[in-house]
Amino acid sequence: MDGTASVRMILASASPRRRELLARAGYTFRVVAPDVDESAFPSGTSDPRRHAEALALAKARSVAPRFPDSLVIGADTLIDFRGRIIGKAADAKEAEQITRKLFSAPHKVITGLALVRLRDNTEIVRSDVTIVYPRKMTEEQIARHVAGGSWEGKAGAYAIQETGDQFVDHIEGSLTNVMGLPMDLLERLLNNIA
Repeated sequence: MDGTASVRMILASASPRRRELLARAGYTFRVVAPDVDESAFPSGTSDPRRHAEALALAKARSVAPRFPDSLVIGADTLIDFRGRIIGKAADAKEAEQITRKLFSAPHKVITGLALVRLRDNTEIVRSDVTIVYPRKMTEEQIARHVAGGSWEGKAGAYAIQETGDQFVDHIEGSLTNVMGLPMDLLERLLNNIA
């Protein structure tokens, strides 16, 4: 982390998880929610990694003009289930459908990560992929999960750091990626541009 702690950073995200991960790693940053209409990025025909990267870049770019000297971090997390993008559930019924699907087979969690600084034309976009191997959920567990509401606002209708970990057997890859901000990848990128 040498050299990166002094970088003026903006986190272009309203996610409390991303804020917590950055703070826990010792970074000083400001949070500015991006103004991006995610529905303008249709997911039906997209490659999941490219889709996550495009959204992350759009979020960083939406905030960057207000802070041209700062490094703006944008991120977007989605689920790739057999090549199909699974985002956030719109309601409890969709949360139940998503939960049944995702906890029946392994799936990929993809987080697009974008770093933008206008002052020196920095624009870096990458993504990280973690494979999640779920445990089979009972009908009662599914009903309790949906009723509990922890699925709201979460890609794939679960958060591994809240109640989701009880339904996960193991993962291959970065845990922080599943939480919404791949810290190993972020730190590598920051070390290259500090």
